[in-house]
Amino acid sequence: MGTSRPGSPARAVRAVRAVRAVRAVRAGHSAVVTALLTAALSISLAAGCTSGSREPSPDDGRTTSVKPSPSGTGPTSVAGSVLAVKIDNAPDARPQTGLDTADVVYAEQVEGGLSRLMAVYASTLPKAVGPVRSARESDLELLRQFHEPVLAFSGAQGKLLPLIDRAPLDAVTPEDASGAYFRGGDRAAPHNLFLRPGRLLPGAPGAAALTTGFRYGAAPPGGTALPSLTVRYPAARFTFTWSADRARWLVSTDGAPTVTADGRRVAPATVVVQYVKVRASGFHDFLGNNTPYTETVGAGKARVLRDGRAYDVAWRRPAAADGTEFTTADGSPVDFARGQVWVVFAQRP
Repeated sequence: MGTSRPGSPARAVRAVRAVRAVRAVRAGHSAVVTALLTAALSISLAAGCTSGSREPSPDDGRTTSVKPSPSGTGPTSVAGSVLAVKIDNAPDARPQTGLDTADVVYAEQVEGGLSRLMAVYASTLPKAVGPVRSARESDLELLRQFHEPVLAFSGAQGKLLPLIDRAPLDAVTPEDASGAYFRGGDRAAPHNLFLRPGRLLPGAPGAAALTTGFRYGAAPPGGTALPSLTVRYPAARFTFTWSADRARWLVSTDGAPTVTADGRRVAPATVVVQYVKVRASGFHDFLGNNTPYTETVGAGKARVLRDGRAYDVAWRRPAAADGTEFTTADGSPVDFARGQVWVVFAQRP
């Protein structure tokens, strides 16, 4: 696994790996499956593990991760870890909870041309976040810029689980920390799963944990006055409208104002429309739709919106462990306005 949980015995870890090996071959020979199941059960019993029933995850046909957790509620992160939460952005999932307190919100295209969000928390941990949904392969590359981040999600495509398991992060699903998640009663599954961040992290790690490469300060010279900008996916769209009164960009999703469950309008100080390559991945949902892979390592063009103006800039991220640099035409770094940042990944022309 990317990071081992405190108090998790090595034998229990081996038991989980054995179970995942069973998943990988369950379409194969039954004799091998039986042998692996027997080995996994023996190791688990020797480690003193207990098992309980798990609620099926009705999340795009994806399966859930199975990792040992010492308590199901206690902190699982190392000091200084940011919390990244995959947030549902389907119409039935709105309004979301806790979205306005994230330091950074990433928007990506998923199956069927829809959108999904990843909210990153470092400065403040809200009481609740959600609805929580499944992870994607692109998330692993995007999260490499942080030191051992905690990734909260509700499941993943079965073949993706080994990649998540090997990634340098702490992946936490409801099966890993059941006391940190709860179901809301005002909407139907799968759009009703929420997270209590305080059950995963002992406290907010602070802004220093945001190793994104972002810089904050005065606006660069130039730019073009821009009242609003819309970014379109095949089946979703985001509009950012400048509010001089609030000195923020008001977010709208699919033509409706983006508000939180307590009625607060989501309004970042800076919006980055980052043009990237969005290609087909090796994964599909249960309907056979391919999962897009958003490439966030490389270089390209972007538009930075701040202070009611738009700046055409270049972006560069040499390796997955690096943050992303934004520069003007003469190579000068671009500073963002202080406050929440939205990064919307859009297909490059």
